[in-house]
Amino acid sequence: MKFANEALFLVFSLLLSGLLISAIPYIRKGRLASTNGYWLIALVLHIVSFLSFAAASTISPILLTVANVCFFGGYLYLTLFCFTLNGHSIQKISRYVPLVLLIFAGAFEYLRLFGNFQYRVLFVLTCVIACLLCILWELFQVRKKERQIQLSFLMFTSAAELIFGLTRLWLVFFDTPASNINLYQEPFLSTLLRCFAVTFTALSYVSIVGYWSEKLVIENSETKKDNAKITELLQEREALIVNLLKANKTAATGALSASIAHELNQPLGASDLNIQFLKMKLKKGELNSELGAEILDSLEFDNKRATTIVRSLRSIFTDSNIKTQGSDLGELIATVLHIANPDLKSKNIQIQLHVDEGLVLNVGPGEMEQVMINLLNNAIQAIDESNPPKPTITIEARKEDQSAIISIADNGGGIPEEFQSSLFELLSTTKKTGMGLGLWLCKNIVSRHGGTITYDGIPGSSSLFTIKIPLQA
Repeated sequence: MKFANEALFLVFSLLLSGLLISAIPYIRKGRLASTNGYWLIALVLHIVSFLSFAAASTISPILLTVANVCFFGGYLYLTLFCFTLNGHSIQKISRYVPLVLLIFAGAFEYLRLFGNFQYRVLFVLTCVIACLLCILWELFQVRKKERQIQLSFLMFTSAAELIFGLTRLWLVFFDTPASNINLYQEPFLSTLLRCFAVTFTALSYVSIVGYWSEKLVIENSETKKDNAKITELLQEREALIVNLLKANKTAATGALSASIAHELNQPLGASDLNIQFLKMKLKKGELNSELGAEILDSLEFDNKRATTIVRSLRSIFTDSNIKTQGSDLGELIATVLHIANPDLKSKNIQIQLHVDEGLVLNVGPGEMEQVMINLLNNAIQAIDESNPPKPTITIEARKEDQSAIISIADNGGGIPEEFQSSLFELLSTTKKTGMGLGLWLCKNIVSRHGGTITYDGIPGSSSLFTIKIPLQA
């Protein structure tokens, strides 16, 4: 039947083209091509090979060389594909494939022109069988690691191609007349074996596409499991964060309460001392009007301080507006030093004071007094803990543009570098007994008045706090 061989080759090329088209969705997603492109090259080469076989008898015999080169090239790239499945690096080897195909093309063209059909079949099938042996060996190694059905099927189709190739080689070489026949005049039995071999070639590509599909299903299943685990972990993390926030809120509430009590302790403690002193004088009958008035003034002053502290804290935590007024900075500092005077005397701390005159701030006087009292108390505690030879606190205030620059420095132990970045954060403290409210409170008050507060000191030597706050217009 004329053109029967050509029709069969055309059918096989169409079947392989259909497989290539079916793999396009995977190729577009980059799943197959990016993972391994060698089998795609092999598939394209086999499609071109079968088309060339189908056209060679009617167009030109030179197409037989093209067909056989592409046929062998397909198996060569399938071998590379199996090498990559086994984890081998073949970048260097793949560079020499075009050279191998070029040598193969030259050898086959020489046999086409000067040799006979048997030697051409021997040459091509020997090269293909060598590739199939490598493919089977690599698949056997991969099969030990991956128990996939498609790999087993690919081993089966490759083994079948090998058996049909060896049988056809025996028939062509030993059971075919030594006349100069060609591919299209091959005996029936040999032609039948060739058709079976080509059929299993197509089935090999079916198994490869199936292998990738199975692999993608497994990967998607594992991805879903991983996503479920990640979702579960995220939910656990969110629950943990919520619990930590609750615990932190409870701890913060307790710390704030303790810190507020600490802030109120000074005026209330001073009031208690004055009350005890007043009782003692009354009991001894030594209270006169002048001393009574002095004690009452002190009690009134301490009461106002406590009231101011409570009002200041309440305004901060409720975000209410600050009631400001023109306040002389020198007088504010003098009031603060009067309050701290007993501590300064008991610890023998010298005060160096440099305050420019006429510095008027538009502030809540109670809030600014609280800021400077906190900074002054911190300086006193730092000096008390480090015990320098000449304990000194330096307070300076000067005008800079439209702002007042207030600095409070001491020659205490300074603040370690690791604490400086979080110095003004809530509940952050370097003190053994502190609760971490004072400096946060200072920054909050200064910021609400449109100013800034910074720290610049030398660890183990000194501390310097600087406040920049706008002057009254």
